[in-house]
Amino acid sequence: MSNETARRMAMLRDMARIRAFEREAVAAMRSGEAPGVVHPSIGQEAVAVGVCGNLRRADRITSTHRGHGHAIAKGADARAMMLELHGRAGGSCGGKGGSMHIADFAVGMLGANGVVGAGIPIACGAAQAIRLRKEEAIVACFFGDGAVNRGPFLEGMNWAALYRLPVLFVCEDNGFAAFTRNSAVTAGAGPAARAEACGVPASAVDGEDVLAVDAVAAELVARIRAGQGPQFLHARCYRWEGHTGTDAAAYRPAEEAAAARGRDCIRRLAALLEQAGVAPGEIAVVEAEAAAEMAAHRAAALAAPWPPPEAAFSDVQDTGAPA
Repeated sequence: MSNETARRMAMLRDMARIRAFEREAVAAMRSGEAPGVVHPSIGQEAVAVGVCGNLRRADRITSTHRGHGHAIAKGADARAMMLELHGRAGGSCGGKGGSMHIADFAVGMLGANGVVGAGIPIACGAAQAIRLRKEEAIVACFFGDGAVNRGPFLEGMNWAALYRLPVLFVCEDNGFAAFTRNSAVTAGAGPAARAEACGVPASAVDGEDVLAVDAVAAELVARIRAGQGPQFLHARCYRWEGHTGTDAAAYRPAEEAAAARGRDCIRRLAALLEQAGVAPGEIAVVEAEAAAEMAAHRAAALAAPWPPPEAAFSDVQDTGAPA
């Protein structure tokens, strides 16, 4: 197997692991095992894998409420993530944050965020710190198309451009801001035009083609590392599920969703691997292993203990007695 084929197999494995995790997470939420709400990113795996495959361990990322894929692609511990979703001891954030607040500083995952667009100023702050410390790292900031209509987007683009911060802004444009088609609520030429208006160069890519995302991300990351300032990646994709695991997405035409499933990023890469000589059986093993891994993590989460009551007072700022 050539180095290039091996790298593509690794991409397939990462996308398969993300999808398997999401499916177990949604099932756990629907069954009542995992408290709270899960926002699945099934169908969008190519963006997370294509971008994070070009990052180093020291690089940072900020994520969204739909952030499981970003965390896994950056190297976060999937078992700890599943424990977190179930609110158990040993979770990524001690069982306190749940699905929308997973963080793993050990791999540069600075955190998901339940507030739309809130990761953008956090990414800029992290990039500013990197510059002040004279580090070589960069920050990849993931957000959805709905975020471009919020104030943090404009503030972040302006700040990053003004100070030439080492940030890769990644807009995962899946066509919908929660339950609303983005074309109905976004004026003008869209996310890329808004970024460029602030002086951040923008590139577009098919977000359902992991090799295309990988190639464009590699180029943009190289520009940032060379000191050329922030870059913007507009990745068009489609989320297969509704806004949350309980949303039937009846606001979307059935044929539209079916067409998106026909563009499955995993199947597209699998077809290319088969053309390169990889046996279908090898691909099936990769997917089966991913499914088994995530099922085991879910079972482990169900068997794990709840955090001790005293843990409620850890990681909480103490400002002293009320008096």
